[in-house]
Amino acid sequence: MWLLAACGSALFAGLTSILAKCGIRKTDSDVATAIRTIVVLVFSWTMVAIVGSAPTITGISGRSFLFLILSGFATGASWICYFKALSIGDVNKVVPIDKSSTILTVLFAIFLFGETNHLAVKLICTALIGIGVLLMVEKKASDGKSEKGWMIYALFSALFAAATSILAKVGISGVESNLGTAIRTSVVLVMAWLIVWIRKKAPLVRAVPGKELFFIILSGFATGGSWLCYYYAIQTGIVSVVVPIDKLSIIVSVIFSYFVLKEKLSKKALAGLILMAAATIAMALFA
Repeated sequence: MWLLAACGSALFAGLTSILAKCGIRKTDSDVATAIRTIVVLVFSWTMVAIVGSAPTITGISGRSFLFLILSGFATGASWICYFKALSIGDVNKVVPIDKSSTILTVLFAIFLFGETNHLAVKLICTALIGIGVLLMVEKKASDGKSEKGWMIYALFSALFAAATSILAKVGISGVESNLGTAIRTSVVLVMAWLIVWIRKKAPLVRAVPGKELFFIILSGFATGGSWLCYYYAIQTGIVSVVVPIDKLSIIVSVIFSYFVLKEKLSKKALAGLILMAAATIAMALFA
């Protein structure tokens, strides 16, 4: 079940990138992040109500609460950086760097959680994923667009995403996964709107075009679906395997970016994508 949940997470995460890109063509990335977090919050607490896990919140230990909150802050930071990178760079460039968080997460899982089964395979596959990322990232700007700074934001997105996975694994121990997701999302919501307020971007909320608002809302639903699958998977499965499978969302993103955004891959980038996918699948098979 946790393998299926990880695959579901990858599918929804891949859709998130495309829907979000469509929603931030004219909309400020911080405003878009804040709006979509509302959708994810409603989605996650609705799931809590459906499964009836809300009453168990009083039984969550202080330690679990602390790590859930910390993972929420890490998620918020990752989102802010990720959608800023998407707003100024191509999906096919930003997503591979963001997915490089797999490398850090796998290494952390090995050292912190002792997930050393098939260690040699994991390390080899992790190295191949790293090579794949390097092949996919090309310095040349496509379509003559200025993409200054997108790589820095993408790198920070990956760093915070790796921290999110590890902190959430600790925080969600003994906590119903839907409830854990809802608590973390509440933290992200507060953080996202604080950023909007601090940067004095609140007036921009009303200026969001209707079409882009629609895509932002859809991306929120996709994120909610991805999170519910993902945190169920890391709670019940092996982190060093779940995370790479989740990062296969890059395939979904690339396919949709080709047909929807008309972003094409070079032969070098395609080779990198195939290498990343093959290494991830190999890691999952040896779980």
